[in-house]
Amino acid sequence: MEIKVLGTGCPKCKSLEEATKKAVAELNLDVTVEKVEDIMKIMEFGVASTPALVVDNKVVVNGRVPSVYEIKQFLTN
Repeated sequence: MEIKVLGTGCPKCKSLEEATKKAVAELNLDVTVEKVEDIMKIMEFGVASTPALVVDNKVVVNGRVPSVYEIKQFLTN
Protein backbone atom coordinates (compact mmCIF):
# COMPACT_ATOMS: atom_id res chain seq x y z
CA MET A 1 0.00 0.00 0.00
CA GLU A 2 1.23 3.46 -0.89
CA ILE A 3 -0.09 6.49 1.03
CA LYS A 4 0.53 10.12 0.12
CA VAL A 5 -0.59 13.33 1.76
CA LEU A 6 -0.75 16.14 -0.79
CA GLY A 7 -0.38 19.69 0.48
CA THR A 8 1.89 22.68 0.40
CA GLY A 9 2.44 22.87 4.14
CA CYS A 10 -0.65 24.67 5.43
CA PRO A 11 -2.04 23.82 8.90
CA LYS A 12 -4.77 21.60 7.39
CA CYS A 13 -2.17 19.70 5.37
CA LYS A 14 -0.13 19.09 8.51
CA SER A 15 -3.28 17.96 10.36
CA LEU A 16 -4.06 15.45 7.62
CA GLU A 17 -0.52 14.10 7.73
CA GLU A 18 -0.71 13.66 11.52
CA ALA A 19 -4.16 12.04 11.38
CA THR A 20 -3.02 9.68 8.61
CA LYS A 21 0.06 8.62 10.58
CA LYS A 22 -2.14 8.02 13.62
CA ALA A 23 -4.57 5.88 11.58
CA VAL A 24 -1.67 3.86 10.14
CA ALA A 25 -0.27 3.29 13.64
CA GLU A 26 -3.66 2.27 15.06
CA LEU A 27 -4.11 -0.24 12.22
CA ASN A 28 -0.54 -1.53 12.69
CA LEU A 29 0.16 -1.10 8.98
CA ASP A 30 3.74 -1.38 7.81
CA VAL A 31 3.59 1.50 5.33
CA THR A 32 5.24 4.87 4.95
CA VAL A 33 3.18 8.04 4.70
CA GLU A 34 4.77 10.27 2.07
CA LYS A 35 4.21 14.04 2.22
CA VAL A 36 4.08 15.64 -1.25
CA GLU A 37 4.52 19.42 -1.25
CA ASP A 38 5.60 20.00 -4.87
CA ILE A 39 2.67 21.78 -6.52
CA MET A 40 3.46 20.23 -9.91
CA LYS A 41 3.30 16.71 -8.45
CA ILE A 42 0.06 17.58 -6.62
CA MET A 43 -1.46 18.80 -9.90
CA GLU A 44 -0.59 15.45 -11.53
CA PHE A 45 -3.29 13.91 -9.31
CA GLY A 46 -5.88 16.43 -10.56
CA VAL A 47 -6.30 17.90 -7.10
CA ALA A 48 -7.64 21.46 -7.12
CA SER A 49 -7.83 21.97 -3.36
CA THR A 50 -5.59 20.64 -0.64
CA PRO A 51 -5.10 18.80 1.58
CA ALA A 52 -5.65 15.53 -0.22
CA LEU A 53 -5.10 11.90 0.68
CA VAL A 54 -3.94 9.42 -1.96
CA VAL A 55 -4.05 5.66 -1.38
CA ASP A 56 -2.44 3.46 -4.03
CA ASN A 57 -2.41 6.37 -6.51
CA LYS A 58 -6.15 7.06 -6.06
CA VAL A 59 -7.33 10.33 -4.48
CA VAL A 60 -9.73 9.28 -1.71
CA VAL A 61 -10.41 12.70 -0.21
CA ASN A 62 -9.46 16.30 -0.96
CA GLY A 63 -10.20 19.78 0.28
CA ARG A 64 -10.78 18.75 3.88
CA VAL A 65 -9.28 16.89 6.82
CA PRO A 66 -11.15 13.64 7.47
CA SER A 67 -11.30 12.09 10.93
CA VAL A 68 -8.88 9.34 11.95
CA TYR A 69 -11.86 6.94 11.79
CA GLU A 70 -12.58 7.99 8.18
CA ILE A 71 -8.94 7.58 7.20
CA LYS A 72 -8.95 4.08 8.70
CA GLN A 73 -11.95 3.26 6.52
CA PHE A 74 -10.09 4.47 3.40
CA LEU A 75 -7.12 2.29 4.32
CA THR A 76 -9.07 -0.89 5.00
CA ASN A 77 -11.49 -0.80 2.05
